[in-house]
Amino acid sequence: RGRDGPDQWNLLNTSCCCCCSRHRIKSMFYHAYNSYLDNAFPYDELRPLTCDGQDTWGSFSLTLIDALDTYCKSFSEWRLCSRTLDFDIDVNASVFETNIRVIGGLLSAHLLAGRAGMDLEPGWPCSGPLLRMAEDAARKLLPAFQTPTGMRTETVNLLRGWEPSSLEFGALSRLTGDPVFEDAARQALRALWKTRSDIGLVGNHIDISSKKWVAQDAGIGAGVDSYFEYLVKGAVMLQDEELLNMFLEYDRAIQNYTRFDDWYLWVHMHKGTVSMPVFQSLEAFWPGLQSLLGNLDSATRTFQNYYSVWRQFGGLPEFYSIPQGYTVDKREGYPLRPELIESAMYLFRATGDHTYLQLGKDALESIEKITKTPCGYASVKDLRDHQLDNRMESFFLAETIKYLYLLFDPTHFLHGGAMEGEGSWEEGGEGGQCVLGAGGFIFNTEAHPLDPAALYCCSRHNQDRHELRHILLSLSQPGRPVAPPPAQTEGPPLGQSESVALKPGDKKSAPLLSCPVQPFSARLSVLGQVFTEST
Repeated sequence: RGRDGPDQWNLLNTSCCCCCSRHRIKSMFYHAYNSYLDNAFPYDELRPLTCDGQDTWGSFSLTLIDALDTYCKSFSEWRLCSRTLDFDIDVNASVFETNIRVIGGLLSAHLLAGRAGMDLEPGWPCSGPLLRMAEDAARKLLPAFQTPTGMRTETVNLLRGWEPSSLEFGALSRLTGDPVFEDAARQALRALWKTRSDIGLVGNHIDISSKKWVAQDAGIGAGVDSYFEYLVKGAVMLQDEELLNMFLEYDRAIQNYTRFDDWYLWVHMHKGTVSMPVFQSLEAFWPGLQSLLGNLDSATRTFQNYYSVWRQFGGLPEFYSIPQGYTVDKREGYPLRPELIESAMYLFRATGDHTYLQLGKDALESIEKITKTPCGYASVKDLRDHQLDNRMESFFLAETIKYLYLLFDPTHFLHGGAMEGEGSWEEGGEGGQCVLGAGGFIFNTEAHPLDPAALYCCSRHNQDRHELRHILLSLSQPGRPVAPPPAQTEGPPLGQSESVALKPGDKKSAPLLSCPVQPFSARLSVLGQVFTEST
């Protein structure tokens, strides 16, 4: 074996372990997905104990949409969506859940359609049936943003139109060329930003009419988790320093007032005094988010705290009392959430530490042994005795299985970097090429991967189209004033490189998105590098 033999054997063992785990996870997906199609479709969710289905979030066949990008072959079922998905229905739908699951799922499936072997219409990825479905759904949600304060309501009636979606709405605007979605999301983000307390914290439930915080507990869990996540990911995907600066200011307050021994407690948003010394399972996304910003020391210590809870129960209870070291009454369940597995995936990518693979193996064993039923996988009603609940939420297929698989597949294309010639799209007739998937993917909070390169290319395509329309109108209607094309952002026009001939004393500025020399994951490793490095 030579002097390097033991390391070679360790590498071989790791490779075999990952391969076996991926095979088991695929089998887990097939069992859950086929059980849903056979027993629950077209309902939203599978009930795995009674082998039937139920509607939960609006009667969208939600599990099918949420799973489209997890299993590429299921794109053959996208026509099921077109036949069954109807947004002209008299139901009150959650704006947040519809956004992250339905719109996010359709956008991601649309962007991955080229890899799934679907017939692509001319102009893809800036057009396509799944994109049009996502746009239709988003327009139904727009009335929720039409409030005096700009902050959205929690629900909207999809038929009658009752009076952080920055990733999905931002992506939709960039792909379609219609700024209304991104403008609405950005207005809501800015309105919420103005409600911070004097010590820089926000609560977890606000009255959108009075802009008063109804629940004044500040933390990183339920109610605010996706808000913080989207400030970071939106900053990267949309190349927006404003969003990153918002998060950094929040993070300073969070570290000052809520962090104790690498746990994050809930505190009063105005006083900073501890109000709830509990860990919520939704908070387990935080180490992964911290790793994206390069804060690995803090992220790894917090992850170990959360992992110790998993080892104690075989899953994460919804609420865990940190002083008592036990579950909180009536919050003992584990609905197959993905957040700790998600953080393990990010941290393994960042460190290569096999501790995170061990968490993956523990999660795989727990889910298989505790929650598997003849008709899928059931949520755990009580982790103390492993009593099951008759529900399999759609995020089990969309997030939990996806992150678990990606944890054991470090070379998967979703981690960033497409092979030459893969996923390329010839734009227009000028021979310009846009390479999709080569700059890494940004996962929304439902684990739907969005491709920043596609957003950039479609933005450029739409900008060129607006400019051409402006020129043609000015030529065809001489003497009549024509509205100018949309204002450009700073720097060269989208898709146009700066001149290589610089004037004396000039410095070359970094483009908004240089397509793509370096994976986004590498750029995220150093705080702020996304916006300042010029390759």
